[in-house]
Amino acid sequence: MRERKKRVRRYTIGIVADTFGVHEQTLRLYEREGLLTPSRSEKNTRYYTDEDLEKLKMILNLTRDMGVNLAGVQIILNMREQMDEMKREFNRFLSFIREQMHPEASPEHFNISNALVRITPTYMIHVESEIQEPRPVTLRPVKPIKIETDSDED
Repeated sequence: MRERKKRVRRYTIGIVADTFGVHEQTLRLYEREGLLTPSRSEKNTRYYTDEDLEKLKMILNLTRDMGVNLAGVQIILNMREQMDEMKREFNRFLSFIREQMHPEASPEHFNISNALVRITPTYMIHVESEIQEPRPVTLRPVKPIKIETDSDED
């Protein structure tokens, strides 16, 4: 059976500008600053994917709603990419540790659906499969502490 390729939606700069209420020059600026990298056709036409649109939503949220300048947006986007890579690396490491600790408990070696008596082995370790998104923390001001020192004026 022939496998179908997943068709990627592509949008031109005019469609994206109208959809998000920005000028086409703004999108070109974001490209020059390295915030967006749309693909190009043979005739050099910009095409934006759904992934580009999600990134644009974040950029507009940061600039319009939160007042972040473009340099700040670049830093935030880079940090998010680094965090995503760290999550992927951690999950690979976690899988490796699971395989090393209990190789017989890995899905390749253990198939409970074929067992005569279906019970879960007691030696299996249950660990979070993925890193959870950090929860927002509310910081409260702390009262300053007055420290009294003995003076030498006796």
